[in-house]
Amino acid sequence: MKLLKNLLPAMAVSLAALSVPSALAAQWHMPTPYGDANLPTKIAYDFAEQIKASTDGEVDIKVHSGASLMKHPEIPRAVRTGQVQLGEVFIGIMGNTHPIFKHDNIPFLATDYEQAQKLWEAAKPEIEKQLSKEGMILLYTVPWPAQSLYTKKPVNSLADIKGTKMRAYSPSTSRLADLMDTTPTTVQVPDIPQAFSTGIIDAMVTSPSTGANGQAWDYLSHFTEIKAWIPKNFVVVNKRAFKRLDKDAQKAILDAAAAAEARGWAEVLDQEAKDTKTLADNGIVVSKPSEQLLNELQAIGVTMTEEWEAENSRALAPVLKAYKN
Repeated sequence: MKLLKNLLPAMAVSLAALSVPSALAAQWHMPTPYGDANLPTKIAYDFAEQIKASTDGEVDIKVHSGASLMKHPEIPRAVRTGQVQLGEVFIGIMGNTHPIFKHDNIPFLATDYEQAQKLWEAAKPEIEKQLSKEGMILLYTVPWPAQSLYTKKPVNSLADIKGTKMRAYSPSTSRLADLMDTTPTTVQVPDIPQAFSTGIIDAMVTSPSTGANGQAWDYLSHFTEIKAWIPKNFVVVNKRAFKRLDKDAQKAILDAAAAAEARGWAEVLDQEAKDTKTLADNGIVVSKPSEQLLNELQAIGVTMTEEWEAENSRALAPVLKAYKN
């Protein structure tokens, strides 16, 4: 009995030591607004798994997809305030914070992936500067397929959709809807099918992925490949949460982020082709834009670029100069 009494303290110390790794493990939460079928969400899951593996579970990230933890507009504030440690956000949704976040929502400023990458490299320093001011660090970005026009009828000119209700999801898309002589109506991705079915919206400009994953053939009939811009999501982390990690864990996160970004840019073009085919295979009429429609939209693009630069020429003029040179 005396021997047992002497062993108990030692056993307690040993058990405590065994529990240390789990006690130190960081359970992080990562909300993302898009469903599991979307490329950015697939990449987010792999990103989390890579970090868990490379840190031996020290950083364990739980991905909450499809706006299941919080609605999309709430994610930037949640990361900034530390309510969650990191999150995925459509960059343009932060356009009211600073105009640099609108850089990839300007129609016809960058319409192919080479241009989009060049625009991103030009905008990235200012993006990182503004995020830092808000207590966040940029981890990685994933581009969406080029944005095109979904409607319930053929559209050969803007006159064909004048007065209709256009889905908006950022300050820039609201302005685009205004310039197209339509009524901007804010609808987040999970609500698109119901919004079309109940007449809340009549049209939208978004990626073929959004339409394919949301079974757009159930509520509309036409997809016009205007390929107006190539927007992106980014994943941001709370600066304080990141800096509390040791250097090895920080490096593991940054390495996983670099791999995630490389995968996003490498796979987006194939994703665009695959999802456009899915639309066509399910009965949606996929067509190229008429010359008149393209000219009208390109004119809007010029207007929106000028308006965007005027919002903060000191910050944005260097971005445009770097992009165009």
